[in-house]
Amino acid sequence: MLTAAAIFGEKGFEATTLNDIAERFGTDRASIYYYFASKTELFQALFHDILVGVLDENIAFAEEIIGSDEDAIGKLRRLIEQQMNSYERNYPYVYLYIQEDMAQLQLDTTSWGREMARKTKRFETIVLDTLQQGVDEGTLRSEVPVQLMAKSLFGMINWTHRWLTPGMRKVDTKQTSEAFCALFLEGARLRE
Repeated sequence: MLTAAAIFGEKGFEATTLNDIAERFGTDRASIYYYFASKTELFQALFHDILVGVLDENIAFAEEIIGSDEDAIGKLRRLIEQQMNSYERNYPYVYLYIQEDMAQLQLDTTSWGREMARKTKRFETIVLDTLQQGVDEGTLRSEVPVQLMAKSLFGMINWTHRWLTPGMRKVDTKQTSEAFCALFLEGARLRE
């Protein structure tokens, strides 16, 4: 599976063929078809167990955070750190999932795809609620809609799939988390 993930990561979903994957495995396309009916099915199989578990773990952690007595800034810092650590632990699968923008693959027609969308929405709601808590408690700017703050935060974190490869760069996940916290939280913090 790691070999298939590597090829999808290199070429993208659209450009990758089952011949590419079979060649890298040292077999023929018919052998791949024995296990998977299509390229989409193989792509889904890469993520099915891993990403459901990742989302479950991230949601459980996020629900623990949102239930804590911390202020919104502390909660957001922990959520950012959790996301970056999760991406690193589950590399390359989470990055490939983000890179390929699963909505474009139209997997929402499957029960797995709908489950992924529901879990992703739950996590997004937790972040939105935390941002709203910050606005309500007067620690985050109120002139920026929380939906826009959330999109900015997710955009910053999710874009790392383009440049952050665990273990391969001079900048690691911890440094990236610290930089993102500094940039986002200082920019979103209400000034007196």
